[in-house]
Amino acid sequence: MWRALFLAIGFTLMLVGVECLGVGRVTLKIRDDPPAPVSPFDMEVKVGPPMQISPPPWAPWSLLSSGAVVCLYSFTIPRRVKGG
Repeated sequence: MWRALFLAIGFTLMLVGVECLGVGRVTLKIRDDPPAPVSPFDMEVKVGPPMQISPPPWAPWSLLSSGAVVCLYSFTIPRRVKGG
Protein backbone atom coordinates (compact mmCIF):
# COMPACT_ATOMS: atom_id res chain seq x y z
CA MET A 1 0.00 0.00 0.00
CA TRP A 2 2.78 2.45 0.87
CA ARG A 3 4.59 1.65 -2.33
CA ALA A 4 1.55 2.50 -4.45
CA LEU A 5 0.95 5.73 -2.53
CA PHE A 6 4.52 7.00 -2.97
CA LEU A 7 4.57 5.90 -6.62
CA ALA A 8 1.37 7.85 -7.28
CA ILE A 9 2.74 10.94 -5.51
CA GLY A 10 6.00 10.77 -7.47
CA PHE A 11 4.24 10.24 -10.78
CA THR A 12 1.91 13.18 -10.08
CA LEU A 13 4.86 15.45 -9.27
CA MET A 14 6.61 14.44 -12.49
CA LEU A 15 3.45 15.00 -14.51
CA VAL A 16 2.96 18.50 -13.08
CA GLY A 17 6.63 19.23 -13.78
CA VAL A 18 6.26 18.23 -17.44
CA GLU A 19 3.14 20.38 -17.71
CA CYS A 20 5.05 23.35 -16.26
CA LEU A 21 7.74 22.85 -18.91
CA GLY A 22 5.21 23.14 -21.72
CA VAL A 23 3.01 25.92 -20.35
CA GLY A 24 4.13 29.50 -19.92
CA ARG A 25 0.99 30.86 -18.29
CA VAL A 26 -2.32 29.44 -17.06
CA THR A 27 -5.52 31.50 -17.01
CA LEU A 28 -8.23 30.48 -14.54
CA LYS A 29 -11.80 31.71 -14.76
CA ILE A 30 -13.21 32.26 -11.29
CA ARG A 31 -16.96 31.89 -10.93
CA ASP A 32 -18.94 33.67 -8.25
CA ASP A 33 -21.37 31.76 -6.08
CA PRO A 34 -24.69 31.58 -7.91
CA PRO A 35 -27.59 33.30 -6.15
CA ALA A 36 -30.63 31.33 -5.12
CA PRO A 37 -32.79 30.93 -8.24
CA VAL A 38 -36.24 32.47 -8.16
CA SER A 39 -37.45 30.43 -11.11
CA PRO A 40 -35.98 27.40 -12.90
CA PHE A 41 -35.12 29.61 -15.89
CA ASP A 42 -33.16 32.12 -13.79
CA MET A 43 -29.79 30.30 -13.70
CA GLU A 44 -27.24 32.98 -14.64
CA VAL A 45 -23.59 32.25 -13.79
CA LYS A 46 -21.41 35.29 -13.17
CA VAL A 47 -17.74 35.01 -14.04
CA GLY A 48 -15.25 37.07 -12.07
CA PRO A 49 -11.96 38.46 -13.34
CA PRO A 50 -9.54 35.84 -14.69
CA MET A 51 -6.54 34.89 -12.58
CA GLN A 52 -3.23 34.19 -14.33
CA ILE A 53 -0.59 31.87 -12.92
CA SER A 54 2.88 31.61 -14.42
CA PRO A 55 5.26 29.06 -12.87
CA PRO A 56 8.71 30.29 -11.84
CA PRO A 57 11.65 29.05 -13.96
CA TRP A 58 12.86 26.64 -11.27
CA ALA A 59 9.49 24.90 -10.76
CA PRO A 60 9.46 22.39 -13.67
CA TRP A 61 12.88 20.92 -12.95
CA SER A 62 12.31 20.85 -9.20
CA LEU A 63 9.02 19.02 -9.60
CA LEU A 64 10.50 16.56 -12.10
CA SER A 65 13.52 15.76 -9.94
CA SER A 66 11.59 15.43 -6.69
CA GLY A 67 9.00 13.23 -8.42
CA ALA A 68 11.76 10.99 -9.78
CA VAL A 69 13.34 10.69 -6.32
CA VAL A 70 10.00 9.78 -4.75
CA CYS A 71 9.37 7.16 -7.48
CA LEU A 72 12.80 5.63 -6.90
CA TYR A 73 12.12 5.65 -3.16
CA SER A 74 8.85 3.78 -3.73
CA PHE A 75 10.75 0.93 -5.39
CA THR A 76 12.92 0.42 -2.30
CA ILE A 77 10.04 0.27 0.21
CA PRO A 78 9.26 -3.47 -0.10
CA ARG A 79 12.85 -4.38 0.79
CA ARG A 80 12.71 -2.45 4.08
CA VAL A 81 9.10 -2.92 5.20
CA LYS A 82 8.08 -6.49 5.98
CA GLY A 83 4.83 -7.63 4.41
CA GLY A 84 4.71 -4.88 1.74
